[in-house]
Amino acid sequence: MSYVFEPAPIVSVPVLGRTARFPVHRIYCVGRNYEDHAKEMGHSGREAPFFFMKPFDAVLLVNPGETARLPYPSLTHNLHHEIELVVAIGTGGKNIKAVDAAQHIFGYAVGLDMTRRDLQNEMKKQGRPWCIGKGFDASAPIGPITPAAKAGDIAQAEIYLQVNGQERQRSQVSKLIWNVAEVIEQLSAAWTLQAGDLIYTGTPEGVGAVVAGDTLQGAITGLGSIMLTVEVQ
Repeated sequence: MSYVFEPAPIVSVPVLGRTARFPVHRIYCVGRNYEDHAKEMGHSGREAPFFFMKPFDAVLLVNPGETARLPYPSLTHNLHHEIELVVAIGTGGKNIKAVDAAQHIFGYAVGLDMTRRDLQNEMKKQGRPWCIGKGFDASAPIGPITPAAKAGDIAQAEIYLQVNGQERQRSQVSKLIWNVAEVIEQLSAAWTLQAGDLIYTGTPEGVGAVVAGDTLQGAITGLGSIMLTVEVQ
């Protein structure tokens, strides 16, 4: 088969303990999935889950033991960090029940949902899509994927983020409003999940701005940590 130009390379994430990599299909994100974060964003209660997407090539790989470079994106003066548990789907499906969700999970990773908050807020005011605030280049940093069998009890894991050594976010995955299995059930009712999908499951309270020169370190129990610095493009 011929193409009018060379197809884009496959975006992939390394898997701990394996040479084979995880090819990325789509990136789904869950909004306001920790109660205290929902409150700091002006909402409360266990609202129905809602989702947004990032381009698959928004992935910014953070290799173990390295400090990745996060380019400060254009058009914004309020770039926010959001530390998140990422679920990697290994077996796709439609209308997956929560009780069956674990069978579809390949593994887990530490990720960041970087957000151009000023642009997102302006889109909210105008009733327009958030794409410009959420789906920009390098907006989905992620560490290597830990296979589910080696991740431990992820539901009880701690999740935290530090900026320049100062703690910004800390919580437990158990505080998710909609847990991982419930998210997969809801998400697969709206889209047919595919092997290679990544699900960013939401962020705890404490989100805030970062500027050029800042160093971010995030971690989740059993999944290791990621580190990156914000740089001017």
